Amino acid sequence: MARAVHREQTDISMDYANLPDPSACRRSDIHNEVHLAAPGRKLYKLVALSFAFLCILQVALNVSLRLGFYSLDICNNETEDLDKLRKLADDYFQQGWLYFHPSLYYISLIKKTWQESREDCLQRGADLVIINTKDEQDFTRQFHKFTWIGLNDTTKKGNWKWVDGTPLTKSFSYWGTGEPNGFEHDNESCVEIRFYYQENSWNDEPCDAQNFWICEKNVYL
Repeated sequence: MARAVHREQTDISMDYANLPDPSACRRSDIHNEVHLAAPGRKLYKLVALSFAFLCILQVALNVSLRLGFYSLDICNNETEDLDKLRKLADDYFQQGWLYFHPSLYYISLIKKTWQESREDCLQRGADLVIINTKDEQDFTRQFHKFTWIGLNDTTKKGNWKWVDGTPLTKSFSYWGTGEPNGFEHDNESCVEIRFYYQENSWNDEPCDAQNFWICEKNVYL
C-alpha cells in the first residue's frame, strides 16, 4: 500500500510539473498584443502625417493660385491703362496737345491777355499751367516764347497764388533776378515766363499785356 501510494504521488507530481504556467501564458499574450499593436500605431501616425502634408500642400496651392491671379490682374490692368493712355494721347495730339508726365500741355499760337488766356484753357477743360517741379519748369521754358503761367496776385498785392488757390512758397519759385518788382509802378499782377534761356525765368507783368500761354490738363485713366 505504501509503494502504491508513493507511485500515485509521483505520477501526480510529474503530471503537475508538465502543465503550462498560467502566468506564462498571460505574459506571452501581452507580449503578442504589444507586437500586434505597434504596427497599428505606426500606420496611424503615417496616415496623420500624410493628411497634414496634404493640408499644407493645399494651402500652398491656394496661395500660389491667388498670387498667380493677382499678378495676372496687375498685368491686365497695366495693359488696359496703357491702351487708354495711347488712345487719350492720340486724341489730344491731334488737337495740338503735348504730353509731359503726368499732364497734357497746350501751347498757344496766338497772344491774349492773362484772363483771356485762362478762359481759353478753361474752355479746353484745362487751366493755365501750375509748375510743381523743376522738370516741369524746364519743360515750360523750352518753347522760347513769352508765355503766361497760372500765377498771379490779383487778390492781394504780394500774395502770389496759383489758379487752383495754392499759395506760392518761397522755397519753390523761379523768379528772375530782381523779380517781382512792379516795374515803373505798373500793376504787374500776373506772371509770365520771360527769361526762358535760364532756369529762373519768371517775370511779373501787367495782366492786360498780350502773351502766348500754356494750358495744363491732368490725365485721368
